[in-house]
Amino acid sequence: MIKNLVFDFGGVLTTIDTEQAIKRFKELGLADAEKYLNAYKQTGIFFGLENGDIDADTFIEELSNLCNRKLTYDDALYAWMGFIVSVETELMEYLQTLRGKYRLCVLSNTNPFLQGWARSTKFTEEGKSLDDYFDELYLSYLMGCSKPGEDIYRKMLATGDMLPHETLFVDDGARNIETAEAVGIKTLKAVNGKSWRKELENILEQDSK
Repeated sequence: MIKNLVFDFGGVLTTIDTEQAIKRFKELGLADAEKYLNAYKQTGIFFGLENGDIDADTFIEELSNLCNRKLTYDDALYAWMGFIVSVETELMEYLQTLRGKYRLCVLSNTNPFLQGWARSTKFTEEGKSLDDYFDELYLSYLMGCSKPGEDIYRKMLATGDMLPHETLFVDDGARNIETAEAVGIKTLKAVNGKSWRKELENILEQDSK
């Protein structure tokens, strides 16, 4: 029986736009931004930031070098926020009706810029933060590993004392779904910008029988 519901952040709890983020980083002076940015996994210093290999200050310093000008935290935040189109608050409010019956978690490849915003009262119009909606947050830059590698899934399971067959993971990335299934986690593949509520309800209804 499913006890743990785990959700990706970008593309599941938020609708994202990679092209908009690329455009913003180009505005900062990173002419080849598309070389570094992807909807599911970054490369170079962008991967280093999400994987916890470098911190926010080091990222700003190295991004400044790539852009050939001095950048600030707010510059980097502006560019990273280009990923965010909307926050799916209706879906997250629906999840609150499941709290108590299920443990609600986030498992995301993300970074301190986006999470600094998400974990503040600026996250929703109601002044709620991401933490207000979930029991635990498993964030790549804090865990020192990232999807689609198996390590982040196994670390989440161990840290959260979760059993794979009691855990359902919702993600919009095919490779992330494949890895979750490889370690025994149940999955639901979401589509960026589309509601996954009905599919989740169907799975939970079948599981309860």
